[in-house]
Amino acid sequence: MLAFMKIKYIFLLLTGLFALIYWSISSARKLNEKSVSTYSLEKNEDQPKNNSKLPYQDSSLSSEERVNNLLSRMTESEKIGQMALVERKYLGNINDIAQYKLGALLSGAGSLPEPNTPQGWTQMINSFQEQTQQTRLQIPLLYGVDAVHGHGNLAGATIFPHQIGLGATHDENLIKRIGEAVAKELRATGIYWNFAPSLDIATDNRWGRTYETFGSNPDLVSRLGRALIQGLQTTSTNEPIVMATAKHYLGAGATKWGTSTNQFYFLDQGQSTITEEKLRSTHLTPFKAAISEGVFSIMAGLHSWNGEKMAGHSYLLTEVLKNELGFKGFIVSDWHGVNQINPTNKYESVVKAINSGIDMVMIPDDYKEFFEVMYEALAKEDISQKRLNDAVSRILLAKFQIGLFEKSFTDQERFYEIDLLSHKELAREAVRKSVVLLKDTEHVLPLSKNNSHILVAGSSADNLGRQSGGWTIEWQGINGNQIPGTTILQAIKQTVDTTTVVEYSEEAKFPQITDLADIGIAVVGEKPYAEGEGDQEKLHLSTEDLLVIERLKQKSKKLIVLLICGRPIDIKNINHDIDVIITAWLPGTQGSGVTDVIFGDHPFTGILPIAWPIE
Repeated sequence: MLAFMKIKYIFLLLTGLFALIYWSISSARKLNEKSVSTYSLEKNEDQPKNNSKLPYQDSSLSSEERVNNLLSRMTESEKIGQMALVERKYLGNINDIAQYKLGALLSGAGSLPEPNTPQGWTQMINSFQEQTQQTRLQIPLLYGVDAVHGHGNLAGATIFPHQIGLGATHDENLIKRIGEAVAKELRATGIYWNFAPSLDIATDNRWGRTYETFGSNPDLVSRLGRALIQGLQTTSTNEPIVMATAKHYLGAGATKWGTSTNQFYFLDQGQSTITEEKLRSTHLTPFKAAISEGVFSIMAGLHSWNGEKMAGHSYLLTEVLKNELGFKGFIVSDWHGVNQINPTNKYESVVKAINSGIDMVMIPDDYKEFFEVMYEALAKEDISQKRLNDAVSRILLAKFQIGLFEKSFTDQERFYEIDLLSHKELAREAVRKSVVLLKDTEHVLPLSKNNSHILVAGSSADNLGRQSGGWTIEWQGINGNQIPGTTILQAIKQTVDTTTVVEYSEEAKFPQITDLADIGIAVVGEKPYAEGEGDQEKLHLSTEDLLVIERLKQKSKKLIVLLICGRPIDIKNINHDIDVIITAWLPGTQGSGVTDVIFGDHPFTGILPIAWPIE
């Protein structure tokens, strides 16, 4: 009996020992798998205590030294977090920022806080930054927006002309000053990353992003792109620099009509089939200029070049951009761009994108799956530790260089810099320098402010939404006067003599008028749009606009057609019947810049940045 008890005791002891060994192996395996839940419980072994600083928190060290020190302390999970760019409205829980150690968030167009005020933006972004303070290493977030013509998401911000209008100014100093103004308004709400400028070369006016370009001339796009980058990335205060993003690398403006497989049209997600010589001589030129100007990030486009998606194009991303041109910043993918490499296999898409040179992935929604894919790819060595460290180093370097570690929070002390009078005056200057006179063979202009009777009509005459175009509050823009500013109708009324009668009818219905007015001004053009909805095969005035022009022609001695549009549109069928044709592009909120030139306070200086045949 005693021997039996000894054997039983030994058996139980061995069973417990084997269980302990199995548990240890299982735990080690789970740790090796690097699950999110495991990493969220990592011990905080080197968290600074009291006022002590770790080397990477010491601003007296070089950015490179700080990167190396921080990188050496980071776990794989923390590194992956830096590579994730998540749309803030897709956060499952705000605590996910800390749990997943996320490195960057964005507001896509129309992704707005409530209320959409400077206070609303500041409180929202500060709450996100507070989550980073709960993490072991306290790495601040990059927060990005598409401020492509001012802080367009924010109601009340100064809305400048879109880039196509700025291209018509040919004025580098003006563009730099606009960049500085936009940076101030962004910084005032805690945003230090702007997805601008677009360095695309416009080659097909049917493309809905034509107005986001500076035009079709590579030299012009290069010069103005550099100026805007310089303005955005310059600060004379202790605020962080606003990081510019050169986009959409490479050749997005050369996509061929009818090659997109998107369920909507989206020309910019189609195929570019041009030769490498053409790609380099035309489309690469502005990116070379951006790199020489020190741009911190470059965004890979959603299109393909000769059959290969740009987000997975190792030759253009790594061999050309990083190795040949020496780009030291980081490459970010565009909205769902990585998923489009292989829509049926996310693992393959992520692996190819990272290995091809993408450093930060705009997910923008399913970040949890992204983490799991990255863990698996690293465990299988389908993505190397060297590539992981290179990507994270580039992102951290940018964060250190722009000053984000020294100040990531903002407060209401900077709210006064939003929509300053000086910014409005700058926007007005930009408008008047962008307006292009297409026709005035009888020298009708400048108009006299003492004309006795002026008729104004058209869908864009009293509509700030149409003046501002896409990427204003909403992705596809807004219709109506929901934002502050001066419409062209208001500007006309403010400019003319008090004795001048200005009458307005959107549809040009003036049944009470029997005598011809001195001047008729038809303000017509395109509805607000962005890519997708803006990709249109036929570019011409609507039936309603043509009717407005016809009605005004019957009621006026001289007729002016003022075009509000993001690209050249076909006006050949009306050209012979119109005295004056002007394009103001998409001027933004300062309509007085248009009347500055129409009424002769300033000369017409705008030059077409893109061909516009009117004959």
